Amino acid sequence: MQIFIMRHGEAANIVGEDSLRPLTKKGLTETEKMGFWLARRKSVLMNVFVSPYIRAQQSCANVTDVLHKAPLLNEIVPKTLDFITPSGNARQVHDFIDGLFQSDDSLINENCGDDNQAIIFISHMPFVSYLVAELTASFNTPIFSTGAIAMIDYDIEQMKGQLVDIVAPEKMNC
Repeated sequence: MQIFIMRHGEAANIVGEDSLRPLTKKGLTETEKMGFWLARRKSVLMNVFVSPYIRAQQSCANVTDVLHKAPLLNEIVPKTLDFITPSGNARQVHDFIDGLFQSDDSLINENCGDDNQAIIFISHMPFVSYLVAELTASFNTPIFSTGAIAMIDYDIEQMKGQLVDIVAPEKMNC
């Protein structure tokens, strides 16, 4: 199983409620690029989880718009999770993931195989960094540029994963 962890695209620096900060034009471009990167991976996304903050919601909409053009989303509607905000608890999400795999047999489709299936979380720093460390049982808390996606190969039986790569939109040519 693959787990993708994405930081939202670049957000506007506005005064006021942090949760209401929208994406900039650059942030929209970043998330579109990463949607194309995900489409090229040919992973079958079984679930898309997103923070309730505006910039994460916009990032999610941009990514899923690209993915809906390629038959990789299985018509799954993204689910908003109130506990994956910047101050979210990575251990709680790890437990959520493990519970998801235990309670939902449809996440493991024998026709696709574990290596082809994936879930994605679209959230914020520092939470995304802590989540990578939690899922990989590592003290490494990587810094994500805006729009970047970490890819983790996750062993459902062992309930831990290995960080494969972090891909940033500024390194993409599409």
